[in-house]
Amino acid sequence: MPPDHRPARSVRLLLAEDTRTARGGLPMLLEMEPDLKVVVRASSGDQVVHAVLTHRPDVALLDIDLPGRGGLDLAAELTAQAPDCRVVILATAGRPEYLRRALAAGAAGFLIKDGPVGELASAVRRVLTGETVVDPALAAALRRDQG
Repeated sequence: MPPDHRPARSVRLLLAEDTRTARGGLPMLLEMEPDLKVVVRASSGDQVVHAVLTHRPDVALLDIDLPGRGGLDLAAELTAQAPDCRVVILATAGRPEYLRRALAAGAAGFLIKDGPVGELASAVRRVLTGETVVDPALAAALRRDQG
């Protein structure tokens, strides 16, 4: 497939990240994937619900530490108000208690945000098939905690 070819239907993404700590190139890197399109960005958690309801993304990528409302608080509300939008939480560090809260709120994924973009793109595709995607190191830590 030519690199500039986009499939007939791209996966629509909302990217909500704290612009003070964000990797500036994440939207551009995501859009290098032929089937992904960032349709809306939010720099504050207070903007997320309205943006999701207005733009109807397939997947909301939420920074856990957004100004205003954080990703964990938003996950439950998005799951209730926009059930067709899958939620993936992005964190700088994984903590088992955050993972538990995210999954309890209905998030379909929990990933470390500084990981490879290819892994994030793969996770987006997988949550759309109904999978729950968790950073492998964090999943192992959670199993040890529950052990």
